Amino acid sequence: MSRYWNTGTFSQPSVDELRRRADASVKDAKKKGQVFEPAIPQKGSRTICSSWWGQAWCNNLEQYADYASRLERGRRYIRSGTVVDLKVGKGKVTARVQGTRKIPYKVEIRISPLSEEKCQRVIEKCGRRIQNMEELIYGKFPEDLKELFTQQEGLFPAPTEISFNCSCPDWALMCKHVAAAMYGIGLRLDENPFFFFELRGIDVDRFINVALESKVESMLSHADIRTDRMLDIDPGEITELFGVL
Repeated sequence: MSRYWNTGTFSQPSVDELRRRADASVKDAKKKGQVFEPAIPQKGSRTICSSWWGQAWCNNLEQYADYASRLERGRRYIRSGTVVDLKVGKGKVTARVQGTRKIPYKVEIRISPLSEEKCQRVIEKCGRRIQNMEELIYGKFPEDLKELFTQQEGLFPAPTEISFNCSCPDWALMCKHVAAAMYGIGLRLDENPFFFFELRGIDVDRFINVALESKVESMLSHADIRTDRMLDIDPGEITELFGVL
């Protein structure tokens, strides 16, 4: 006799099956003219992400108790190559994650903009050293900024600053497809740490301009302050000292 409540166990597809379906989805998308950008960890790597920035993102994610019950399945899915497409935009991540059905599930993750106070902290930190500014201008993320992420109340988003949804029928707070996409964000930070600014709603070009302006203002404000490194000599002494007219 059929029962309304199904008490049987739900079988999960094997890793090989997930990979086969994911490969098929990527090929189907290519035939339709769609450009998928998979987020797949390096084979044989002990960690999902390889850079400090990607690993720091994952570590921050794993410290939240609200996500603990779903992250393990998310790790299994990301390692299985199921995140067949993941794109980072301003304050939003869109992804397609292969699951039990033929068509990948659609995932959307939204992250709140960085507060003005925290953004100003980064600008001030960048402006303290010329080297930081040079790295930003040449498209590099200053190593000095690491402490801004790892310290208490760092720059990574808290659970209250993250919202998400998935087209799968799982009604859990965070399904495994969303969890896999969250790890996929770490892989994107491996490729380009500046994606963090994109996620937090920061225009990188404007950020650099403001940081440069702040540095110039700081230098000008100290222009009249004499230090022990300044020589107090008149023009005639300069001529005598260096032999110039």
